Amino acid sequence: MAHSDDIVIGIDGGGTNTRVMVSDLVGNVLSYTEKGAASIHKDVHARQNVNEAILEALLLAKRDFHHVRGIAAGIAGYDSESDLAWVEPLTDIDGLSCPKWHINDAVVAHYGALMAKPGIIVISGTGSIILAITEEGQYIRNYDLHHYAASAARFIAYDAVYETLAGNTDETDAELILAMLKHWEVPSIAEFEKLARTGFLEDTRERNRKFGQFAPAVTEAAWQGSSIAKRVCDRAIHQVKVGIEILATSFTADTVEVSFTGSVINSPYVYKELHDQLAFGNNKRYVIVKPQFAPVTGSVLYAFNQLNIPLQNELICNLHKSSCSQP
Repeated sequence: MAHSDDIVIGIDGGGTNTRVMVSDLVGNVLSYTEKGAASIHKDVHARQNVNEAILEALLLAKRDFHHVRGIAAGIAGYDSESDLAWVEPLTDIDGLSCPKWHINDAVVAHYGALMAKPGIIVISGTGSIILAITEEGQYIRNYDLHHYAASAARFIAYDAVYETLAGNTDETDAELILAMLKHWEVPSIAEFEKLARTGFLEDTRERNRKFGQFAPAVTEAAWQGSSIAKRVCDRAIHQVKVGIEILATSFTADTVEVSFTGSVINSPYVYKELHDQLAFGNNKRYVIVKPQFAPVTGSVLYAFNQLNIPLQNELICNLHKSSCSQP
């Protein structure tokens, strides 16, 4: 039987940050906290990050383990059943024996953006994935078709660096190149070439993180007119567009709602170009919609759904009151 102190815990476990939200059963947000990455592929301390975030959120909410009706955890990098070996321990805390639902972080992003209505969510930030929920409730990822849109932050940055090292530059790229040299702490392209020949950084996680941190400079440079940056972003945009279009064929409706989340996809240049290109989609009419909620709130909605708690207007309004719910 439900008690007034009962809660659900929602987790948005990304490749950069873990966000945890505690809500009561009528949508009042009681606490919110952030820690480091939840993906073992990005941070060897992923389990510690998520465990600490859960415990801190419970403390801030002034609730104990027995108050938790369920935990919904959207985890970046959870792509197959074999991943459960590292995904399940993320929420494994002694004494916390409630139901736990582990899903890919794209699912909770979809729940937050479109509230599980039919449509497509594009995630492009630290990672990249495109997920559709069809009218029949079927979940289809571009991964399921062995398609990948190389639009994650690190890929954008790698591509820009390689274009620069290849000498495919012109006068519009001057500021981007200066930013690149500053980011990598080298005085010249010649020194950057030497660094590249050593592999930049030995540790894969650190190297990918370093490249990912440079992506905002690339997307901003595209907006400012850099030829390299525009070329790199345009390649990524095309791959995302193809991913959207192949998933859209699974919808029966002529119009498909699409929502974007992530730092790359929502950068001004990428957003505008993709928005404009989808206006002339090949097989459907696309409507770009602003996300209703942040992915972490989507995980709370997912928990409510699993507990058969109806998403009534009062509950939705209560969730909207929290600034942490805003996309």
